[in-house]
Amino acid sequence: MITKNESETIALGKKLGQLLPKGSVVALEGDLAGGKTTFTKGIGEALGVKQVINSPTFTILKIYNGRLPLYHIDAYRLENNDYDLGISEYEEEGIMVVEWPKYYANYLPAEYLEVRFEYIDDDTREINFIPHGERYEDIVKEMTC
Repeated sequence: MITKNESETIALGKKLGQLLPKGSVVALEGDLAGGKTTFTKGIGEALGVKQVINSPTFTILKIYNGRLPLYHIDAYRLENNDYDLGISEYEEEGIMVVEWPKYYANYLPAEYLEVRFEYIDDDTREINFIPHGERYEDIVKEMTC
């Protein structure tokens, strides 16, 4: 899918957020300024999060309250560390969004939704959904309808 501005990226995240059941894990892969946090804002909107969603780069984990909790992880600073954040116990309680999942790969569940962001220009992004597991295959089908 192609988004041409921040509003479209948020809207696409919101569409996904409306489809995610409790216990979902979404892994966002892409370059810096690729749209990952902007997309997460849309997921937060769908969950009814009222707080401002921003990158958890320096805190690694931010928790936002909505109809389901949103656990927003930025694993970038975990590069070259095998550090378990201990949040697997929260997974089933809400929605987990992981930016830079390659640095947290040992702790991702077997089933999750991978979302890849490709920077086209300052505003345009190509966003690809890669399901890992049957329930995420159904969600991706819904996303493309």
